[in-house]
Amino acid sequence: MSASSQQTKFAAWTLMGIVVGSMVGAGIFSLPQAFGQATGPLGAVIAWTIAGVGMLMVAFVFQTLSERRPDLDAGIYAYAKEGFGNYAGFLSALGYWSAALLGNVSYFVLIKSTLGLFFPVFGDGNTVIAVATSSCLLWAMHWLILQGIRQAAALNAVVTAAKLIPIMVFILLVLIAFKWEIFSSGFWGSGNHTFTEIANQVRSTMLVTVFVFVGIEGASVYSRYAKNRSDVGVATVGGFLIVLGLMLAVTLLSYGILLPGELARLRNPSMAGVLAAAVGPWGAVFVSAGLIISVAGAYLAWVLLAAEILYSASKYETMPRFLSRENRRGVPANALWLTNILVQLFLLITLFTQYAFALAVAMTSSMILIPYFFVAAYGVKLCWRMKETSRSPSRTEFMQSLLALIYTGGLIYAAGAKHLLLTTLLYCPGTVLFFLARREQRKEVFNRWEKAAFALLFVSAVAAIFEIANGAISI
Repeated sequence: MSASSQQTKFAAWTLMGIVVGSMVGAGIFSLPQAFGQATGPLGAVIAWTIAGVGMLMVAFVFQTLSERRPDLDAGIYAYAKEGFGNYAGFLSALGYWSAALLGNVSYFVLIKSTLGLFFPVFGDGNTVIAVATSSCLLWAMHWLILQGIRQAAALNAVVTAAKLIPIMVFILLVLIAFKWEIFSSGFWGSGNHTFTEIANQVRSTMLVTVFVFVGIEGASVYSRYAKNRSDVGVATVGGFLIVLGLMLAVTLLSYGILLPGELARLRNPSMAGVLAAAVGPWGAVFVSAGLIISVAGAYLAWVLLAAEILYSASKYETMPRFLSRENRRGVPANALWLTNILVQLFLLITLFTQYAFALAVAMTSSMILIPYFFVAAYGVKLCWRMKETSRSPSRTEFMQSLLALIYTGGLIYAAGAKHLLLTTLLYCPGTVLFFLARREQRKEVFNRWEKAAFALLFVSAVAAIFEIANGAISI
């Protein structure tokens, strides 16, 4: 640990602010439209129940691991490496970092799409003017973070508090305008009222629920800054429960304002359309202002997490050494530069993508699944090892880890072949960083199993390129 990290210590409330700030961003403002496209209130209740229980189990695993293995202070990355080897740890770090990059791109696109409601030049967030403006904001935030982690974290806490206010006002106003007859009319969603139909509706929401919960591991990633290790678990579970309540309220109350089909036709941020239908045109302006504050705060939290995961992985010798360099203010500068350069690249790519926001959401969710799966799998493995060494874990810990593993495995299945194939276009070339790190240490790059894993990634990446070229996969 560097001297700067020893001086910068976060209390439980600050860590909880990072968790809430990471999760409450672009996703919550797009929930009405995303769920309206997929299902009605019944399917939404089932989906949130599955997602709530599943992600709560993941939160409990993070809490348990922070207490059982306090020596692993890089969180989501360190657990994968400890449990399944160097390359698994690298893929976990790369997946998490890539999800942060794509999430930040989605934030910029949504801000500009929101401004497009009032200024057509911004379009859906993927016009030349929109990308140019986003680029200016990107590098302004980059300069701010370079001034110091403590200052950025303090600003994040202020912004987190500020962005919860418009969401709470939305919930209150929509609750007052709620009409039970509208809610009940769209209760089953579209299609037949069969188990298979409802199951398909629920499955189609799974990537959306993953996206809005990404960030639950924020306190774990920043565990090296915690004043007390126990604060990491408290912040993770507490932050999750706050966000789950907000997500449930926004989703279900919206069905009492507009029918599912009407929600599906809203442009994002769809919360603006819902509030406009409830209270009049000023509602869209109010939500749009709240979104800009919210997404700016979420971006700040996520760029901090992205740089931190590269820094930690470099310290653990799984990323190249240059990514662990800090500036005189204790900021992992090289990791931050690499992160924001690639965010800039993805922003340019959005110029050529028809559905930039939807694709960024789906890819963010897909990239984060592998890291979450590794964390849950390590939780199960640790419980099993403790049992073998007569340090019996509680039955509750084992069941929490097992349920988290089943849930994350189910999410990988729900993601579908298209998005999983697209993730290999990031995992495969990103392995160059692992290659450089192993060469720096004069170590063999892959063992036998890791060679097989990389071969599978390479073949899948080639298949993805082929499918895109043939038009079978559209972006």
